[in-house]
Amino acid sequence: MSPARLTRETLLPLLAAHVLQNGLADASLRPLAKAAGTSDRMLIYHFGTKDALVAAVLEYLAGMFATALGTAFPKDRSTSRRACAQTVYAVTGESQFAPFFRVWWDIVAGCSDDNAAYLDAAGRIMDVLLAWVVDHLPADDPDPQAGGRAVLTVIEGAQMLRAVGRGDFAQAALAALEG
Repeated sequence: MSPARLTRETLLPLLAAHVLQNGLADASLRPLAKAAGTSDRMLIYHFGTKDALVAAVLEYLAGMFATALGTAFPKDRSTSRRACAQTVYAVTGESQFAPFFRVWWDIVAGCSDDNAAYLDAAGRIMDVLLAWVVDHLPADDPDPQAGGRAVLTVIEGAQMLRAVGRGDFAQAALAALEG
């Protein structure tokens, strides 16, 4: 049996699994290539540059996160913006989401250093998540885009509070949101 042909599509799951397990600090070419069972030159061949490689992996991870969230989230639309934020916060507190948040905080740290690749990737990730939130708001939401942005902002703040050991603050803030 011949080995599977390496393509961007076959490499991305392997690279994403490595990043989820090890974070972005270990996202240099050699460890990524080793995780994918190939050479760093082959990664450059398939992705062009290291920045393009990291961007593709982060975009792939955003899709994985949205899929996992969609699977774990109740099938019906939320009854309110608050209910959407509270449910997302509760669902993302499950252990399966912890690796995604570890990577997200790596991205945020890179953004705080004005890393252009991270800023670009973070923007695309937030666009994916915003679309997901908008699709889960009540069907009669008067301004789904503004509502989605508000919910996403609250979720991000709540996640940060949970990450620094202040989940009680996050829970109280979510409970205090208008219906």
